[in-house]
Amino acid sequence: MEIKGKVAVVTGAGSGIGKSVALELARRGAKAVALVDLSEDVHEIAGQIDEDVGRSVGHAFPGDATDSDFRARVYDTMGEQVGVPGICVPAAGITRDALAVKIDKETGAAEIYSEETFRLVMDVDLVAPIYWALEMVARIAQDRFRRGLKRWSSAVEGVQGTVIFVGSISSQGNKGQISYSSAKAGLEGAAATIMKEAIFHGVRCGVIHPGFTDTPMVRALGGDYIKKYVLPDTQLGRLIQPEEIADAICFMISNSAVSGELWADAGWHPSPA
Repeated sequence: MEIKGKVAVVTGAGSGIGKSVALELARRGAKAVALVDLSEDVHEIAGQIDEDVGRSVGHAFPGDATDSDFRARVYDTMGEQVGVPGICVPAAGITRDALAVKIDKETGAAEIYSEETFRLVMDVDLVAPIYWALEMVARIAQDRFRRGLKRWSSAVEGVQGTVIFVGSISSQGNKGQISYSSAKAGLEGAAATIMKEAIFHGVRCGVIHPGFTDTPMVRALGGDYIKKYVLPDTQLGRLIQPEEIADAICFMISNSAVSGELWADAGWHPSPA
């Protein structure tokens, strides 16, 4: 699938992987990129992208990625102004780390991970990405119907759209990440199902699983924690750069033979418990 000339939607575009993906798509010739983020910073980032590539590409959409009405407005606006999006990278995510069950050393009482917090993380990291993807599939399907097209055929058409979910090495299970790991593992099943259904309309779906990447989310762990618990188990001996993940995502988009999941973990393997 050609990135050049395509319209893209990237959530979490205010920082980290999302920001790098938006820039890399623009550099590779995307016609327009919707930058979605809770932060107003996306206005400035859109301007920076335009300046970097020397043309008008970035479209800033500050808002809550879990809001279905907001999601529809983003797709409506992009569809009306630049065309139906054909690339979706829903990269927005949060962590709320804590042990699933914790014993109070003084009282012996067991504290269970907050159900409210679990639902919040699932909403942001699993439900929202799935529905940003489904929104694009729906827009492509409607557009094809209007043009009198039915089942997509690779013999006569190019790929119509690609969704890349941002998973995590934590999908394999990670101590203290019951909600985050569950959400990221859930994306695997969603991607496999969407691929089976959406290919009828010519849309592919895959998951990239980054390792510890130099983003605000990872930096929030603290330098000492990263040095003690992350880098020793990483074969490259360093954090992954967001640009490296963006490059891998663009590879997954542009090479239609690549399906399923791609692990970009810098050789990270957890130490035995």
